[in-house]
Amino acid sequence: MSGRFFQSVIVQMKEATDRTIGVIDPDGSVIACNELAMVGSRLSDISSLASDGGDTVSVCAGKTFRLLGSAGTRFDYAVFVDGEDENARCICVLAAIAFNEAKEYYEEKYDKSAFIKNIISDNTLLADLYVRAKELRLDVNVPRGIFLIRQPDKVDTATIEVMQNLFPDRQKDFVIGINESDVVLVKELSANSDGRELGKIALQIENTLTTELYAKPVIGVGSVARHLIELAERYKEAQIAIEVGKVFDDDKMIIHYDNLGIGRIIYQLPTTLCEMFLSEVFKKSPIDALDQETLYTINKFFENNLNVSETSRKLFVHRNTLVYRLEKIKKLTGLDLREFDHAIVFKVALMVKKYLASQK
Repeated sequence: MSGRFFQSVIVQMKEATDRTIGVIDPDGSVIACNELAMVGSRLSDISSLASDGGDTVSVCAGKTFRLLGSAGTRFDYAVFVDGEDENARCICVLAAIAFNEAKEYYEEKYDKSAFIKNIISDNTLLADLYVRAKELRLDVNVPRGIFLIRQPDKVDTATIEVMQNLFPDRQKDFVIGINESDVVLVKELSANSDGRELGKIALQIENTLTTELYAKPVIGVGSVARHLIELAERYKEAQIAIEVGKVFDDDKMIIHYDNLGIGRIIYQLPTTLCEMFLSEVFKKSPIDALDQETLYTINKFFENNLNVSETSRKLFVHRNTLVYRLEKIKKLTGLDLREFDHAIVFKVALMVKKYLASQK
């Protein structure tokens, strides 16, 4: 953010007080001040500011400070006023309010990251999108990928810092905090990008967060956005990928929307329709009548592409034993898993059952 913008606000305050008012960055460098000689200098001993809340006024080294924006382990900017008295405190609070308003206005008007966040949140009108993109010199036709990183606990500020270090180009790649558990990466891609490139980037994110933060996030990956206007839809795809994956692929850390398959269709069905489907398929006996050993055999049979010999080898049982089990399943359910059509129906039924269990 440009210090000149803060400076323009300070100039308007100059006639209201004879106190020195300024703004510092996280390193303590003065980026704006009504005493022009101080601009570019550095204040020492400001380490305590990082742990203070955004609404807290701090006093140190003869100055009164207050953070701008949200607080955390690292702040973006802080306002300071000369003096430690009550008058200095009052001026500091009022100045912080003015600077925060100016900061929000600046970010809304000039910050690309805030603009991208509004797009994926579907808060931008189509007509405004083209105008704002032109103002920000943002190419609307560049391919981009959206990666939704969801952590089981609250997002640590270190997660955003690690992501920003991993993708340091702030003009092309945007790391955006969405809520307490979600962080989104919108990354510019090469012209001929496809799902394989998205997969490589997602794997890079997973490995970095696992190695540096010992975190186990789930990463939802949307399709490639070929136009800026597609970002909102791709973000929804990444959300759906995580939700569907939580039901059908809960052991995976990276879930691609394009690879959800039939699970995506089942997830969008009403539960009453799913229950009706199960009752129609299992007329002879409900699916709950199958014990865990039988279900394990069925899943192994599907994993090995309905190959009896290969499945029996993986299960360490004789081929005839497996055939006997399949015959038993046929008698219970009326479905012969060795027949492709029956196998498809049974596989879908198992997924529907899993989906219904997740809804409950």
